[in-house]
Amino acid sequence: MAKKVIIGLSGGVDSSVAAYLLKEQGYNVEAVFMRNWDSATNLDFKGNPTLFDDVCEQEKDYQDAVLVAQKLNIPLHKVDFIEDYWDRVFTYFLEEYKKNRTPNPDVLCNNEIKFKAFIDYVEKFNPDFIAMGHYAQVDHTGPYPKLLRAVDQNKDQTYFLSQLKEHQLKKALFPIGHLDKSEVRKIALRENLIT
Repeated sequence: MAKKVIIGLSGGVDSSVAAYLLKEQGYNVEAVFMRNWDSATNLDFKGNPTLFDDVCEQEKDYQDAVLVAQKLNIPLHKVDFIEDYWDRVFTYFLEEYKKNRTPNPDVLCNNEIKFKAFIDYVEKFNPDFIAMGHYAQVDHTGPYPKLLRAVDQNKDQTYFLSQLKEHQLKKALFPIGHLDKSEVRKIALRENLIT
């Protein structure tokens, strides 16, 4: 029986190719689209509305994720982490910014949303692994998982994953971590992944 992987699918090229590679490796793949921001109710840093198009950006991303999931013939679930993101990432970012500090919201988002709220959400699917389209690698050969740099040093995202704990990495897969971005784009083009 194939091992089950739940992948965070944003609709972008990296997560789309990651999902494709997992499927090619024989995993039973399901995808989750995370909605972390609501442009209809949230303003930009200057207090201006963020909606200028008929369709907001995250809805376009979701539609891309739907098309990728259909192309790969994998189930797609949609989950709202808007409140989690606001409470765990954005509010902290604003508080730190007021103190003249410049935190990196991506580090916190990975720790609090993509590898905490996401993991909590997907536990109901009982996955063997979780996966993301990050440029990073995990060594699972020893007693403890080790976060390793991606092959593509220009795209390496280990800094953004640097606060992850052992329990967050033990089931983590990064299927594109061994590829250059140009290779990822070639795979997307070859497989007609719309991103």
